[in-house]
Amino acid sequence: MKLYSYFRSSAAYRVRIALNLKNIQHELVTVNLLKSEQQAPDYLDKNPQGLLPALETDDGVLAQSMAILEYLEETHPDTPLLFGDAWQKAHIRNLCYAIACDIHPIDNLRVLKYLSGELGADDATKNSWYRHWVEVGFEKIEQLLDHKNEYCVGDKPSLADVCLVPQVFNAYRFNVDMTAYPKIAAIYERCNTLDAFIDAAPQNQPDAA
Repeated sequence: MKLYSYFRSSAAYRVRIALNLKNIQHELVTVNLLKSEQQAPDYLDKNPQGLLPALETDDGVLAQSMAILEYLEETHPDTPLLFGDAWQKAHIRNLCYAIACDIHPIDNLRVLKYLSGELGADDATKNSWYRHWVEVGFEKIEQLLDHKNEYCVGDKPSLADVCLVPQVFNAYRFNVDMTAYPKIAAIYERCNTLDAFIDAAPQNQPDAA
């Protein structure tokens, strides 16, 4: 199994965490987004979407992080990250999608490049855009979290934590004031005491700048 990854890709970061939590052996292949290596012909042959991450398996290549996470959950169920009854599983997915569908797509590298390139936004404007949409999303997620839980849902990491931690990492990068979201910040700190999260962190990747 191969994971095509870039150290600061939030979506790849999610998958790295899940692979670590599930203790799945894999080969990490780095793809430099800033050098547009995701558009190279050999990579496009594997992943025509030209995005990261991509997971190469015996069954083929998957190229959407949420699909990859569901695949890992189905094929490696011994350490479940989607657990509980039907409502709890739906709650976990709800938190995942609030990040992966509502925050990340409008704050990813492609959007930021378009803002600064085609639309001519300066760095201050681009960073303000980023913080605005993170803050809008985090305000809602904070309300969905129960302060009694150690993690997003219950007392162990779930797919929701796998999605949340990379988004918080980037929030800190863009100077979002996390004191406004104490439950999110506490979960982030708690997750980052676990080896699976530490080893997956951007600064600990072989391609970290």
